[in-house]
Amino acid sequence: MCLTTVFSVESEDDIADEGYPMTILVSLPRTYPATSPPQLQLLSRYIGPFGVDSGLFGAILRTYISRDGVEWTPGCVCVFDGLEWVRERCTAWVGERKTAVKIGELMREDEKGMDSPSADGSETEPRGRSDTRPSAGDVAPRMPEGIEIVEAEPILDRKSAFVGRACHITDPAQVPVILAHLMSDRRIARAAHPIINAWRCRVGNILHQDNDDDGETAAGGRLAHLLQILEVENVLVIVTRYFGGIHLGPDRFKHINQAARNALELGGFLDPPDDAGNAGRRKGKGPHSGASKR
Repeated sequence: MCLTTVFSVESEDDIADEGYPMTILVSLPRTYPATSPPQLQLLSRYIGPFGVDSGLFGAILRTYISRDGVEWTPGCVCVFDGLEWVRERCTAWVGERKTAVKIGELMREDEKGMDSPSADGSETEPRGRSDTRPSAGDVAPRMPEGIEIVEAEPILDRKSAFVGRACHITDPAQVPVILAHLMSDRRIARAAHPIINAWRCRVGNILHQDNDDDGETAAGGRLAHLLQILEVENVLVIVTRYFGGIHLGPDRFKHINQAARNALELGGFLDPPDDAGNAGRRKGKGPHSGASKR
């Protein structure tokens, strides 16, 4: 098995002149640079207001093996060249998204007022902030291979609804692709808080984890704490909240946690480990074959 040295690089370069930071994971094999190139991986889920798609993730992973990337020859030290290529590639990608947003805004002006109420009769709570998530009108990014999302039954309270979803993940790079895929679903994107989430993923001996409130202050951190106390790994949990016009106070956090736990249970992530040698640590597993998926 190839051993690697892994470290994070925070890029403070201006992406498309907007000062968007991004995080690149640089993996250096033990045989670098003699016989192996490094590998670059984009860990940022968003660049500025844009959710990163699978195409950009793939392009950066192929930095040193693509004809359009950075040429590598044995013995060549090329990490800096690769990072510069990534910056340029991301700048071009952001420019393309800005153009698409402008076109989408013009189209939405024509469609304004045509949307029908949501199926559950819920209302969208005013956010009081600019929405920086991917547009629901964007083309849905392809779900990473082998990913199956388990969806639990909604929790209803005073016209608000909370829907929990969970899936098995094997790499942190899968997270933004999955979230962008969910946001491409108009039914999800129209919610007051579509993708409150938390995840934990072990790669080798390193445990990666993160969370996002999605506008519901402290909700992401509560989900992260839930995953920690349940000792589950290699799992992403997402809760969608539809606001029904009545503020729930602290009850909303109870429902968010319960919706997440329901999805984890439905997906089999809370089952005891099969291997007795792994007792005391629940690894995130794929859903049961009998679990319902939506």
